[in-house]
Amino acid sequence: MSEIDWEEPFCGEGNNCFRFGTDTSGNSFIAVLGQEDRYLTDSREALQQMIRDIKAGKADHLL
Repeated sequence: MSEIDWEEPFCGEGNNCFRFGTDTSGNSFIAVLGQEDRYLTDSREALQQMIRDIKAGKADHLL
């Protein structure tokens, strides 16, 4: 497996902080800050849409 390049943490207001990452194979990853060894992975398109929704506040109830 390729090394994951993690972005800076994204923290919802009063909620957990998440990190998003990608690898050189085009996979996307999401993990709770500090628990990057326990990540979720899916297609780049699926996770990019989820990231856009989280950052837009559409999925704040999940945070």
